[in-house]
Amino acid sequence: MIRRALAVIALFAALTALMTWPQVRWLGSRATPHQDVFFNMWRLQWVAHALVTPRAHLFDANIFTPEPRTLAFSDAMLVEAFAAAPLAWAGVRPMLVHNLVLLGGIVVSASTMFMLVRYLTGCSGAGVVAGVVFAFVPYRFDHYMHMELQWTVWAPLAFWSMHRTFDTGEWKYGIATGLSVALQMLSSIYYGIFLATLLPVGALLLARDGEAPRRRVFAALAAGAVVALLVSAAYARPYRASHATVGDRSQEEVLQFSARVSSYRAATAGNWLYGGRFAARAGDERRLFPGLLPLLLATIGLLLRVPGRRPIVYLLLMVAAFEMSLGLRGYGYTFLSVHIPPFRSLRALGRLGIFVAMFLAVLAGYGYSLLASGRSRAVRAALAGAVVLILLAEYRTRLPLEPYPNAAPPVYRFLATQPRGIVAEFPVPQPDTLPGHDAEFAYMSTFHWFPLVNGYSGTYPPSYIGRIDRLRDFPDAASIDQLRRDAVRYVIVHSYHYDPPVWQTLAQRLDASADLIQLGRFEDANATAVVYRLR
Repeated sequence: MIRRALAVIALFAALTALMTWPQVRWLGSRATPHQDVFFNMWRLQWVAHALVTPRAHLFDANIFTPEPRTLAFSDAMLVEAFAAAPLAWAGVRPMLVHNLVLLGGIVVSASTMFMLVRYLTGCSGAGVVAGVVFAFVPYRFDHYMHMELQWTVWAPLAFWSMHRTFDTGEWKYGIATGLSVALQMLSSIYYGIFLATLLPVGALLLARDGEAPRRRVFAALAAGAVVALLVSAAYARPYRASHATVGDRSQEEVLQFSARVSSYRAATAGNWLYGGRFAARAGDERRLFPGLLPLLLATIGLLLRVPGRRPIVYLLLMVAAFEMSLGLRGYGYTFLSVHIPPFRSLRALGRLGIFVAMFLAVLAGYGYSLLASGRSRAVRAALAGAVVLILLAEYRTRLPLEPYPNAAPPVYRFLATQPRGIVAEFPVPQPDTLPGHDAEFAYMSTFHWFPLVNGYSGTYPPSYIGRIDRLRDFPDAASIDQLRRDAVRYVIVHSYHYDPPVWQTLAQRLDASADLIQLGRFEDANATAVVYRLR
C-alpha cells in the first residue's frame, strides 16, 4: 500500500514537472508574472512568523495598518502555510518555499483523485487517467498564480471517505469525510464552501448505495458533519468580523467572474492546441475547457453503463456544479446566495469549474475502465500510455516565468536596522487603479515585519480606499496629515515606479518639505528608493 502510494506520487510529480516545464529549472527563483505570487509568499511567511512570534496575532497581519484582522480580507491558506512553516523557519528561500507548496498541491490533488477513482473502478489505469485530467485541465494553468486554487487535495478524499462510509458504515470513514471538508475549507475557502454544498447532494443521491446499514452510515456521516461544522465555525470567526467591514460582493462582480456556457469552450491562452484569440477574449475566471478526450471517455462510460448508480450520481453532480458556476446567470447560486450567507461573499463562481472537471474526471475514469476491462496486461499498459499522452498533448500550456527576489534589497535591509515603526510606501495606488505595487511592498515587509499602511488582498477595507485617496497628492498638507493620523514613522518613495519627469518634480518637493527628514538613498530591486522619517 505504501509502496503504491509513493509510486503514484512519484508518477504525478514527474508529470507535473513535465507539464509545468521549465518551472523545475527555476524552482528557487522564478514564478508566473502576477501580483498574487508576491501575495502568496507574504501569506506563507506571515503565518510562519506569527506562529513563533509571541506578540503576533495570526489574523492581525502587518498590512492595512491600523485595520484589525487583515489576514481575513482574503484566504488565509492555513494548510498551505502550516506545511510551508518548517521550511520558512529553516531559512529556505521564499521563492523555493512558494514553488514547492504550489506544485505540491497539484501533485497531491492528482494522487487523491487516483485514490478515489481506483476505489470506484478497481482500475489503476483509470485512476491515472482521472488524476491527469484533474491535475492539468486548462483551469489549473489559468490559475497558476493562485496557490489556494491548486490545493484541491481534500475534495476527492472527501468523496472517497464518503463511499467508504456507505460501503462499511465505519465511523472512522464518516469522521474522515467531515475532516476532509474542514481541511479543504482551511486550504481554500472557495473550495471548502463548494465542497460542503456538493458533498451532501452526493450523499443524498447515494442514499441507497453500499452494503452497510443506513442508520450506521448516516450516523457516521453526521459525526463527520459535526467535525466539519466545528472547525469551519471556528475558522469563520475572523471572517465574519471582517465581513462587517467589507460587506457582500456586488452583483456586478459576481456577473463578471461567473462562468458562461461558452466558458467551457475556452482554454488557457497559452494552450498550444486550443489557445488563441478566443481563449484570450474569454476573460478572467472563464477558461474552463476540460478537453475533448475526457468528454469522449465520460460518454463511453455513461453509454456503456457501468453497473450501479455511481456514474449517474457523478453526472448529476457535474451538472449541478456547472449550473452553480453560472452564478447569477443560473438558478443554483441565486437560491443559495439568498439562503446561505457565505455565498454572498463569493465573487468568482467560475471557480466551480474545477469541480466540473473533478466529476468529469471520475466519469472519464469509468469510461477508461470499460475500455480496459478484459484486456491483457500489455494492452492495458499501451492503452493507458496512449490516453495519458493524448491528455498531456491536449493540456500542454506555455507558462511564462519571471524572477522574484529571495533577499531584501538594501533599502529594506536598512529599514530593518531602525527602531520599529509604521511604514508607508509610495507610490500608493489610486482607488480606480488598485492594486498598484502594494503586493510587492507587502512581500518586502517580510524582511523587516514593520506594520505597513499599504496592503494587498482579495477585498479592500473602505478605510484603505479613503486613505489612498487622501494620499493622492503626497507630500501635500492633506497627505502629511493622514500619515500623522496613522502614526506613520517611515516613508519610502520608490523612484522606479514614477515616470522620470514626475519623479524629478516629486524629488524636489520632498527635499523642500519641512515634514520629512531624509534618512538615506538606497537601491531597491529596480532603482533608487529614498527613506524618510516623518517629523
